[in-house]
This record gives sequence, C-alpha cells and structure tokens, in this order.
Amino acid sequence: MELKRVVVTGLGALTPIGNTAPEFWDGLINGVSGAGPITGFDTEKFKTKFACELKNFNPEDHLDKKEARKLDPFVQYALVSTAEAVKDGGYDWEKIDTNRVGVIWGSGIGGFKTFQEEMKNFFLGDGTPRINPFFIPKVIIDIAPGHISMKYGLRGPNFSTVSACASATNAMIDAFNYIRLDIADIIISGGSEAIINEAGIGGFNAMHALSTRNDDPKTASRPFDKDREGFVAGEGAGTIILEELEHAKARGAKIYAEIVGGGMSADANHITAPHPQGLGAKLVMANALRDAKMTTADIDYINVHGTSTPLGDVSESRAIVDLFGEDAYKLNISSTKSMTGHLLGAAGAIEAIATILAVKNDIVPPTINHFTDDPEFDPKLNFTFNKAQKRTIRAAQSNTFGFGGHNASVIFKKYEE
Repeated sequence: MELKRVVVTGLGALTPIGNTAPEFWDGLINGVSGAGPITGFDTEKFKTKFACELKNFNPEDHLDKKEARKLDPFVQYALVSTAEAVKDGGYDWEKIDTNRVGVIWGSGIGGFKTFQEEMKNFFLGDGTPRINPFFIPKVIIDIAPGHISMKYGLRGPNFSTVSACASATNAMIDAFNYIRLDIADIIISGGSEAIINEAGIGGFNAMHALSTRNDDPKTASRPFDKDREGFVAGEGAGTIILEELEHAKARGAKIYAEIVGGGMSADANHITAPHPQGLGAKLVMANALRDAKMTTADIDYINVHGTSTPLGDVSESRAIVDLFGEDAYKLNISSTKSMTGHLLGAAGAIEAIATILAVKNDIVPPTINHFTDDPEFDPKLNFTFNKAQKRTIRAAQSNTFGFGGHNASVIFKKYEE
C-alpha cells in the first residue's frame, strides 16, 4: 500500500522560557535561560538548588479549580499545551470524524508529585491508608491522553509511550506511523513532565546526574562546553498535532512542516551511560534517514539530545561525525536544553517544536552558555554557540535518548505540494 503523507498542523508549548509556542520560540532565538532557584520546595539540604521551572503558571487560569485539583501537574501541563495546539490548528470537531482522531502521549515518570505527596501523608500518619481516591488516576502515565481524548471526544488510538527521555519522540513516531498507515486522520501527540520536587531532584542528585552550579544557575546547562558537569531539570509540555496531508488540505489547514521519517534504536550498553562511541545514536539517526528516504546531505540542522553531561555530549557528537562524514561540517547543530533544561519525557516534544519552527522560519536556535572549547569535540562542527543563526533549512532532525539506552529520532522538512 502507498503510505500517506503526514504534516504538522497544530503546536502548543508550556516551557520554562515561554508559556505558549510563540513565546517559547521567541525565548529560543533570543537565547533566554530558563534556569533559576527552585521555588517549589526548600532546597537547603539538596546538592542542587535550581532548575528550569515554569514561570507565572497557574493551572486555574486554564482549568476549572475543581478539575485541576484532580489532576497531577503533568496532566495539567498536557491539557494546557494541547488546548493551545487545538486552537492553533483550527480543528472543528463537529466537522471531523473523531473516531479517526487519536492521542498518543509520552511521559517518562508521570504523576511523580502526586505519588510523593500521598506516600508522605501515609508514612507521617498512624499507618491507616487514608489514600485519596484520585491517587491512582492521577499517577498513571496513560491518564494524560485519556483526559485529552475525553475533553475533545476523540475516539481514535489512545495510549502512552514510556522510554524515559525519548518518550515524547516515540509517541510522535507512533502517531506518524498510525496516520501514514491510514489508521487515523489526526493524532494529538507530545509529552509532559513534572519532576521538580524533592523526589525528582533528590533522586537525580543521588545519581550525580544534575549540575550543582548553584552559584550561577542561568549558565549551568552548558552542552559541549569543557566545563559541563550535568543536566538541569526542567518541566512543562509540548503538543504536536499530526494530520494526514489530504485531510489537512481539505479543511484548509495551516501547515508548519511535513514529518517524513522516524528512527528508533537501543544502545544495549548501560542503564544510564550512553555507548561511548555513540553506536546507538548513530544507528537511530541512520534509521530515521532511511525511513525518510534521505541522505545525510539532505539534513541542514540537528536539534541534538545534548544534555550537558560529560559522556552524553561526546557520544552524540561522535555519532554525528561517524554517520554524516564530511556532511557533518555543513550542518548546524544545537542543544536547546541549554535554555530549557531537560524536560525528560517531554523533551522530545518541545525540541520537535523547536525543530519544526526552525524549518519553518529558517533560523537555528543557539546552544547558549558556551565559554570554553573542549578538545573532545571536532572543532569543525558548528554547534551554533551563543547566538541564533539564519540559514535555509530544507530538513532537520531531532534526537532524544533515554536512560535504559532508548534512542529516537524524527525528521521534519519544508512542506511542498
């Protein structure tokens, strides 16, 4: 059978550098850092005292107060970013067959704050399990797409993907495949995460995964810098609505870009460390290119995983050089985590939005906070340090890698008839 073409027709973002997709994009191209002291809990005894929190966000500005109390923050974020994307794409559900509209959503951890609060209340009590009746429905990861489908009456494929930091990208790849196989016409995809709490920060501190640059939080996320020493935790959500091309054209939809390929692979190496030679990263990018029927010469920009960890950044850059060869030196590469921090299971969603808007606007967002070159990296690579760069972007790739060795990569290109 001939595969359907799939395009992006709606975007929504709730991030540490902007509470809408336009605000997020403005923050990206202006090199804004979303990092600052943690306000949600007392960090006095924590090794890391900062993160990329949401700014000026009140769920009750978007959701009914009673409804909001029944939802973990990761679900609140999902609903808010999706509401923006639905409005952005102009979907009239009265005129669309909602049996063919699905929701596929990613999250790495889900209702972490709810789990922490309920267990804290239990263990500080007298042993009586006075558990909130909404405890389980607030915690489970699949409840986010469940709530989205219920809000809009969408009866198509509905589930969650969980692959740590690759979760949202895996969700997009699934959505892409269901549409091009003619199982659905529209799928709301993306991811959300809310882990800036005692359990999240304390847990990642115990792994020595987080930056501890408490004296200078705004420059703590330093991908590809010699003095990088860990990632910065972020929170929020991103929604990307994918639609079958002819369906989109029939309703006169605005089209941001076309999604043309998705790749997946495993490092099969270590529970947290990437393969030192980047074999899984190289394979996933190659798989995405093959799926898109593209060569390395077709890609102009890569939004890399680039977490600002000593091992991860080196592994990914080696993979790019090994796969792209001389074409690697024609690329722009950037890590937007230098600005947003690492949104874990939602990272792939907001980074896909950054990639889509880069293709649409022919602007590469920068990798900020670069101060010192590291001889570990090929000096001929263009990491787009510190300032956005204008260039024609025909096609761009977005990489996300997760603990457990999960790798996912998607490719977007300019839409052409």
